[in-house]
Amino acid sequence: MIDEFAKDYLHRQLRHNRETMLWKLDGLSEYDIRRPLTTTGTNLLGLVKHLALTEARYFGLVFGRPFPEAMPAWDDLDARGTDMWATADETRADVVDRYQRVWAHADATINALQIDAPGHVPWWPRPDVMLFNILAHLVNETSRHAGHADILREQLDGSTGTTAEYAPERRDWSARRATIEQAARAAADGGSPR
Repeated sequence: MIDEFAKDYLHRQLRHNRETMLWKLDGLSEYDIRRPLTTTGTNLLGLVKHLALTEARYFGLVFGRPFPEAMPAWDDLDARGTDMWATADETRADVVDRYQRVWAHADATINALQIDAPGHVPWWPRPDVMLFNILAHLVNETSRHAGHADILREQLDGSTGTTAEYAPERRDWSARRATIEQAARAAADGGSPR
C-alpha cells in the first residue's frame, strides 16, 4: 500500500513540475525563451529541451524501454551541453511537443512498473537502482530546473509562481529591493547602525 502511495505521490509531483516548466514559456517571445540569461547561457527553452532528454534517458534506457526517437548517447562528449539550448531550426512547438511525447513514454514506464522495479544507470557510481530512485531523482531534477526557470522568468517580466492559478499579482518590487540592497551594503560594511 505504501509503495503505491509513494509511486503515485512522486508521479503526481513530477507531472506538476513538468507543467510548471511549460507555463514558464507562456506569453514570452521566441527571443525571450531562447536568450541566454546567465553567464553559462541558461535559458527557458533550453531547460525544457534538457528535461526532455533527461526523462527520455532515465525512464527509457534505465529500464530497457528506450524512447523511440533519436537522441545523443549519454556518453557522447560531442553532444554534451547541446541539450541546454535550442537551435534556430528547432521551434518552440518542436521542443514542447517532444517534451510531451517524452512525458507519455515516461508515464507509460512509470505505470507499467512497480516502485521496486530494477533499473540500471551506467553513468551513476552505484548503477543498480529501482523505479523509486529514478522517480525521486527526476522530481528533484525537474524541481531544480523549475526553480531556475522561475528566476529566469522573473528577470524577464517579473512573473513568479508555479502556475497561472497561483501566480502572485505583479507589482513594483523596487522599494523592497532597495531595502534589501541597503541591508546587504550595511552588513558588508560591518553591520547596520543601531
